[in-house]
Amino acid sequence: MSTGVRRRMGVEERRQQLIGVALELFSRRSPDEVSIDEIAAAAGISRPLVYHYFPGKLSLYEAALRRAAEDLAGRFDEPQEGPLGARLLRVMRRFFDFVDEHGPGFSALMRGGPAVGSSATNALVDSVRQIAYDQILSHLRVEDPPARLELVVRSWISLVESTALIWLDGRRIPRGELEVQLVHDFAALAAVSASYDEEMTALLRHMLKDEPTDGPFTDLATRLIALAS
Repeated sequence: MSTGVRRRMGVEERRQQLIGVALELFSRRSPDEVSIDEIAAAAGISRPLVYHYFPGKLSLYEAALRRAAEDLAGRFDEPQEGPLGARLLRVMRRFFDFVDEHGPGFSALMRGGPAVGSSATNALVDSVRQIAYDQILSHLRVEDPPARLELVVRSWISLVESTALIWLDGRRIPRGELEVQLVHDFAALAAVSASYDEEMTALLRHMLKDEPTDGPFTDLATRLIALAS
């Protein structure tokens, strides 16, 4: 039989609860539209108690964004097994899972919001981009990338971000098509760079040598051949 006594949370447990509540609200509305009063009400505590655990609104936003950034960075973690095209496609599916789940928060983080512009938040965003960059290089098995490869990978990461932001504004293109298209974009950027550089040509050949006939890279080649015929 329940006594009706509510268990008191410890400091860290309460902090984590507030971060989770904030992220849930951010998944539906931009962080600058969510008030501390709303977060307190959703957590079942008073506004002053929120400030007991977080000294200000910005510190709570930054803590929530830090957790989201860690989650997003984890979406790029992919076993180095099988064809590269299939690996990139799995990464894109997990990335868009995150975008789908945290649309307004993702958009606010990338476009601007109450915590964006602070050094801590900028560092979070940059850390996710760097993790994505390092992951791609590890899949290509390149430790010291030439300048053109760095340009390709960093340009592609920026393209993925901007594509996700545009997609969120109306979702007018089927998500699955965009995921495949972004994998095609990576191959296309690498191919254009290879046409200027022998080192990139060798890398591209290595990248494509184990691709199956039903993989995304082969699909791109088939589409381009069809366009040229």
